[in-house]
Amino acid sequence: MAPSARLAREFVREILTEGHNPVEHVEDFVLVVSELVTNAVRYGTEPGDSLLVVLDTDDDRTRVEVHDTARRLPQPKPHSDERGRGRGLHIVDALANWGTGTRPLGKYVWAEVEKL
Repeated sequence: MAPSARLAREFVREILTEGHNPVEHVEDFVLVVSELVTNAVRYGTEPGDSLLVVLDTDDDRTRVEVHDTARRLPQPKPHSDERGRGRGLHIVDALANWGTGTRPLGKYVWAEVEKL
């Protein structure tokens, strides 16, 4: 799992840094992508499955879609101080507008962050 999230972070940081985006925007978006990819690997794939990260950016906002092979849509977990994980969608929700969509062989989760 760690290599997938790391590679996604590096990919997004490289693309957004080339576009002269504000540092805050880049770092917020890198965190959003990291959380979505981690969730896709953890809950949306089986060993050997692939996932797809689609990045789109313009002057006003940056959007990502993370495609995986599971049909089950993500749901934020209830807050818990005892659980060491399960905060990913809460982080995404705090930083971005997000939602889901279905595709013939799975789903995608999208997130958009407006530029500062």
